[in-house]
Amino acid sequence: MSVYKMIEVIGTSPTSWEEAARVAIETAGESLRDLRVAEITKLDVRLDDGEIVEYRARVMISFKFEASEE
Repeated sequence: MSVYKMIEVIGTSPTSWEEAARVAIETAGESLRDLRVAEITKLDVRLDDGEIVEYRARVMISFKFEASEE
């Protein structure tokens, strides 16, 4: 039997939502093991004087939960 945990992360990029999502997933993968599914839950942009300056992707990521042995 397996158990999975879900976390929410937000990635940012000055160029695209795709890059923002990739940043979120790759960064999470640096400290989490066994990533399973990534779901984009929200896309938005940050504006400065009406101009887009940053794309943001909110991502739910699941990974296999490993209980510590005691």
